[in-house]
Amino acid sequence: MSNIDVSFIIPHKGREEMLLKTLRSIQGLHYDLARVEILLISQNEGNSRELDELVNELSVKLIRITDGRTISALRNLGVEGAQGQYLAFLDADVKLSANWLEVMLTTLRRPNTVLAAAHQVNSSEAPSLERIRTALSNAVLDCAVTFLPGRNLCLSRHDFERIGGFPEHLITCEDYYFTERASRLGELYYTSEACYVHLGEDKEYTKMFRKEIWRGQSNLASIKGRTIPLREWPSFIVPIGLLILLGIASVGTIFGQWLIALWSLMLFSLPVVVYSLRLKRLVGASVPLTSVFKFYGLFFPARALGTLSGALKEVKTSSHNE
Repeated sequence: MSNIDVSFIIPHKGREEMLLKTLRSIQGLHYDLARVEILLISQNEGNSRELDELVNELSVKLIRITDGRTISALRNLGVEGAQGQYLAFLDADVKLSANWLEVMLTTLRRPNTVLAAAHQVNSSEAPSLERIRTALSNAVLDCAVTFLPGRNLCLSRHDFERIGGFPEHLITCEDYYFTERASRLGELYYTSEACYVHLGEDKEYTKMFRKEIWRGQSNLASIKGRTIPLREWPSFIVPIGLLILLGIASVGTIFGQWLIALWSLMLFSLPVVVYSLRLKRLVGASVPLTSVFKFYGLFFPARALGTLSGALKEVKTSSHNE
């Protein structure tokens, strides 16, 4: 019988500096590390000397994959080689609080709790965009929720197998699919007793816009095979509707239909204002209202472009397969 309590599974691709901080935060956990293992599933061709030294120091199991699999496939592959009774899934750009693992295991002992995650905190000198992201992530705390972000998740191996693993066909939105499946078995609990810093959190609006286009490409594909809660439907409908309104406003302006253009812009502004005012209550005085408006003014069109891009790719793939 294995003496490993928890297997940390970390997919990785790209820069190492954040991964090093992730590994060091595991090293600093208030837990017997002899009862913990770390599986690093890397898509990099090689490691720096600093990473090699830390991998050896922590006895990390390194699995190198270079065939461009999805993050879900990498996580599932990590599980295949894991020995722990519990599985901790981390992104390679998070820094855990020292009590993270203790709190996760305690949380999973709650009646009917299947999946646990810690809340996000800002990095030092966090810009407005990061503060916005953190506030949105922590909108509801210390209770059962309908969704948990995939950056830090902990559950038993038994429940992971009951869920059926991560959806390998999805490029993004895999955490929505996975946590919805988990919610069919029991509660998802989001706790404030432990925390993490998302080192790779969006900090610049231009990069955020490009990322949201990428993130939106699996929006429609993620709907298949899961129940969509009512609160999630606006995330699919609003971005597309706003993109259409922007298109109508642009065409109206080009052809001199000023009234149509004006009404389209007013309708476009309405959900942006409503969402922004709600978000302003979450962030308080730490973020100016102009930054909040800017966030949603970019977020919705980017998500719409990503959703449309993903839909077109799916149509082309289906046509090709036929």
